Amino acid sequence: MTIAVRPVPPAQEARPPRPWSGPGFAEFVAIIALMMAVTAISIDNLLPAFPAIEARFAVADPNRLQLLVYVYMIGFGVAQIVYGPVSDTIGRRPVLLGSLAIYVVGCGLAMVAPSFGWLLAARIIQGIGAAGGRVLSVAIVRDRFSGREMASVMSLTMMVFLIVPMIAPAIGGMMLALGSWVYVFVSMLVLAFWLTVWFSWRMPETLHPEYRRPLSPAATWAAIRLTLRTRVAIGYTTALGLLTGCIMGYVGSAQQVFDTGLYHLGPLFPLAFGLVAGAMGTATLINARLVRRLGMRTMSHSGVIAFTLVGLLQVGVGLAYGGRPPLALFLAILALNQFLISFAMPNFNALALEPLGAIAGTASSFLGFYTTILGAFCGFVIGQAFDGTVLPVGIGYAALGGLALIVVAWTERGRLFRGGVAG
Repeated sequence: MTIAVRPVPPAQEARPPRPWSGPGFAEFVAIIALMMAVTAISIDNLLPAFPAIEARFAVADPNRLQLLVYVYMIGFGVAQIVYGPVSDTIGRRPVLLGSLAIYVVGCGLAMVAPSFGWLLAARIIQGIGAAGGRVLSVAIVRDRFSGREMASVMSLTMMVFLIVPMIAPAIGGMMLALGSWVYVFVSMLVLAFWLTVWFSWRMPETLHPEYRRPLSPAATWAAIRLTLRTRVAIGYTTALGLLTGCIMGYVGSAQQVFDTGLYHLGPLFPLAFGLVAGAMGTATLINARLVRRLGMRTMSHSGVIAFTLVGLLQVGVGLAYGGRPPLALFLAILALNQFLISFAMPNFNALALEPLGAIAGTASSFLGFYTTILGAFCGFVIGQAFDGTVLPVGIGYAALGGLALIVVAWTERGRLFRGGVAG
């Protein structure tokens, strides 16, 4: 039997009042950020190990090493479609802890990989496990907050999430200095253990009993249909997926751009990567402070317009220098674009979930699946186009930014910067 579900506007949600027995605001944000950070560190601290992995498994084409990023994202994306509906039935806590167990298995298999194919399979399992943190972090925030307050919390957690890439390659480099790329996966295990203990000890169940849903294909499909029919949800999620493709294209190409393929920074690669990530973290902190006053639409629409314009500048500079601009100039433009994208992505995420509070888990699951798969595909296209120049990254940023802007205009029926109290 199909279960009809209507969206519940935030101002009309009838959640029964009950005392909150969990952590305070700062600790709550920190736990959620750590849940999301597992995903980031699992990608970025492996980047310095690419040359060692290439040598260990005799990988002939350096572009194939990018698959260590993209297969992880495939597992990460596909698994999200499961975690949301299950968490809407049995609660957030058991699902998160189960996903961490899968993640640990993936880490262990990677550490004993006898071949590159085995390592790719382990990365898929890692991605499946890490997907739980992505889905449940958003669902838990939506369980507790709505409107601009939710956007502020998401921005703060995204700030920590984006700061992780600043230090993740350095951590990977330190693990390599200990003697082997295998130690990179040891650092991932330590992070997973820390999160398991902290979450188990401090975070109570956040799903209201009244919002528990039956685990059935009919109920899940009803929630997905509602999500697909909600113009704001599917529109902003598509835009978010396109911008995610920019990030994934950059991350997949970063080691080759900064180290082995173009600028040959060697041990300074983590520093360059961290400077760009620092721009994203700074912008996300600014967004968290301004979004309550200016609204999600004003911040995100301004961000995606400026991002697209700077993407065009990025292409122009690349062409002017034959695809090999001076490092300082390339870093400055890239950091500016990463700064601008951070005004759009957290707010797109919050705007997409805003009308779906009654099905937050399933909605977050489906939208996360869609965003990740779209972003991984776009990022793969950009990454595999790497030709020893910065042009593929610049063209990808300009094209995907422009498409995201078109999608946002469609979502808002051509009226940008509009919105009420929540927007």
